Amino acid sequence: MPETAPTYWRQAREALAETDPASKCERVGQLWQAVESGRWQPTCPGEPGLLACGRPGKPELVNPGRLPRRGLGKLSGRQALVHAVAHIEFNAINLGLDAALRFAGMPDEFYRDWLSVAADEARHFAMLSGRLQELGMVYGDLPAHNGLWDMAEQTAHDPMIRMALVPRVLEARGLDVTPGMIERLEQAGDTETVALLRVILEEEEAHVAIGTRWFHHLCRERNLDPDSTFEQLLKRYYGGTLRGPFNWPARRRAGFSEPELQRLEALAG
Repeated sequence: MPETAPTYWRQAREALAETDPASKCERVGQLWQAVESGRWQPTCPGEPGLLACGRPGKPELVNPGRLPRRGLGKLSGRQALVHAVAHIEFNAINLGLDAALRFAGMPDEFYRDWLSVAADEARHFAMLSGRLQELGMVYGDLPAHNGLWDMAEQTAHDPMIRMALVPRVLEARGLDVTPGMIERLEQAGDTETVALLRVILEEEEAHVAIGTRWFHHLCRERNLDPDSTFEQLLKRYYGGTLRGPFNWPARRRAGFSEPELQRLEALAG
């Protein structure tokens, strides 16, 4: 008997609630395989109800200020960097699933887009988890912060705000900082991690573009100007300040307008 859409959405909920990282990645991969093979064409899952977000008991979640800064010339520094990026990717799996499950009433392509993001993030996490093991560590060995998921919770009430502030601010930050990581790792001779980060950087640009696409869609539905709306949301949630530097070419390719880029530059001071 073929599986039905409600069954697949139940499986998506189970993937979101899964606490074991490897099992979460496997569940997400199976869901996306069903989409890619044509067995499932995602449509609106209905009202979300209570969504459970699963994560392992470790890493310990701490204030970002408690995380030490380490140079990449030492193994401990490279371990810490890969662990930090792996943690971001793990949270991003949950963010993709949560977006697909949480926001009813969107076009069908919205749900496909965010399931595709979840699948990419699961693959990124698996790559980084394997690299961590090569470096003598496993995910959870170091503390991490929860800023990405904190903002997901703050934006759970409105898909427009979620699209503006999670993909276009927090995830876009990866576009800004990853080239510098790659340069420092190349200087340290860590070509293996560099190769992984290059793949992730290219694919994360597409994820930010998905956020831009749906932010603009929702602004049009509400007769809002996206540039001024984005600025207002930055002021509301970030006090009108953001840290640079910014990766202007990548942000342009991900759909940022010139007025938005000028505003970001002004906010960075």
